[in-house]
Amino acid sequence: MLISSVKHMKHALITGASRGLGLALAKALAGDGWSLLLTARGEEDLMSAAFDLGALAIPGDVADPAHVARLAESAPELDLLINNASGLGPAPLPRLADYPPDALRALFETNVIAPLALAQATLPALRKRRGAILNITSDAAVEAYEGWGGYGATKAALDQMSNVLAAEEPDVAVWWVDPGEMRTRMLADAVGPEEAAAAPPPESVVPALLHLVGARPAPGRFTRGELE
Repeated sequence: MLISSVKHMKHALITGASRGLGLALAKALAGDGWSLLLTARGEEDLMSAAFDLGALAIPGDVADPAHVARLAESAPELDLLINNASGLGPAPLPRLADYPPDALRALFETNVIAPLALAQATLPALRKRRGAILNITSDAAVEAYEGWGGYGATKAALDQMSNVLAAEEPDVAVWWVDPGEMRTRMLADAVGPEEAAAAPPPESVVPALLHLVGARPAPGRFTRGELE
C-alpha cells in the first residue's frame, strides 16, 4: 500500500517558496498530499518552511545555471513546475527614461531567462508524466503603469514565452496567471507598506490556482477573476 501511494504521489517544484504566494501555494499543496521541492534565495526562511511542510529545500538563485541544474537533478519525477520567483527591479520604481540598463538586464535574467531555463531543464520529467507549468505573471504585462515599465516588460516577455512554449509542448500544460495585487514584501517595496497593506493576502488567490491545476484547462493566460 505504501509503495502504491508513493508511486501515485504528485510532485511539484516551486520557486520563490520562502514567502508570499510561493509559500502559500506550498502550504496548500503539502496539505493536499503533494511531494514538494522548494527553492528561494532566503535560506533561513526557506529551510524553516520546508521543515514545517516536510518538503525538500534547495536554497539558491534561479538565475544561476548551476542552481537550475541542481533543481532539475533533484526532480526526476515532476508533475508541476511553478515559476513564482520574481524580481521587482530598482526601488523606488524609476521611469523608463531613467531606468539603468544593467538593472533591466538583471531583471530579465530573473523574470524571463530563469523560468525558461528551469522549464528547459525539467521538461523531460514533465513530459514523462504529462505535467504542467504554471508561470506567475502580472497585469503590468498588459497595462501601462508609470514606473512599472521594466517589471512589466519582463512579465510581457514571460507571457509570450509561455504562449509559445504551450504551442510547442503538447504533452505539457502551460498556464500563465495574473494573480492580482497581493499583500507581499515586493508590493510594499513598490508602492509603500501602507498601500500594500490594503491588498488581499497571497492565501486568498491559492484556491483559484489549485482549481486551475486540478481542472487542467487548455493552455492560456488567466487572471484571478477568471479562475474564481
